[in-house]
Amino acid sequence: MSIPKTLAVLTGGGDVPGLNPCIKQIVNRAVEHGWRVLGFRRGWAGPLNFNPDEPDDHGAWVTELNNQVVRTIDRTGGTFLHTSRTQPSHVKARDVPLILRDPGIDYDSSTETFDLTWKVLKTLDHLGVDVLIPIGGDDTLGYGARIHKEGYPVVSVPKTMDNDVFGTDFCIGFSTAITRSVDLITALRTPTGSHERIAVVEHDGVLLPEIPSVANEVSEVKKITVVYTYSYMDGNRERTVRDREVFLRTRYEQ
Repeated sequence: MSIPKTLAVLTGGGDVPGLNPCIKQIVNRAVEHGWRVLGFRRGWAGPLNFNPDEPDDHGAWVTELNNQVVRTIDRTGGTFLHTSRTQPSHVKARDVPLILRDPGIDYDSSTETFDLTWKVLKTLDHLGVDVLIPIGGDDTLGYGARIHKEGYPVVSVPKTMDNDVFGTDFCIGFSTAITRSVDLITALRTPTGSHERIAVVEHDGVLLPEIPSVANEVSEVKKITVVYTYSYMDGNRERTVRDREVFLRTRYEQ
């Protein structure tokens, strides 16, 4: 009888509503094809902190997944595996797991960073992981590429509200960011119009202004300002007030 292959999944970075449904579909499809599925808890912190010599502690960092475990997880947003921004290739001294610490190093005062990729690979080896599926954005998937270069098959799932992962049209989380932005902008129209004021909505965007661009287009916003440097804000208030006065004068003239 052949030994079933093992697939491991983890979620890293910010949480978005589509994570649990994604995990559920991965597990259901893998089980359907006879695969064993593991879920690492707290992103890359899972394989980093996993201690094979402490069986009682395994549940804190890795868990077995099957159809029954994930049956209802898509009823809530976020990730039931939890998440973190741990980057095993750049671990600050104070964050090095106790099981990996060298007695000769003062980790509390050290400013050194450590590449602990060897520990992640050791965990994957110990658990017999054949394929790893990280779900995340640039940081999470960037480290997934590092694991792939080390020889492990990796299938990455892009998840970021910023929609800035290369090679995909829509990341998990982007549509939610748009719809909630549109809901907020639409709701603001009533008090803004009633009091004859200017409403300013600030969007997150990291490097790409895709969220404000799409949300404002859908909401038919009159003006969008993309600020790459604080100096650009000089005079922006005056320009906005002037644009509003022109708009109001034109409207009333009609």
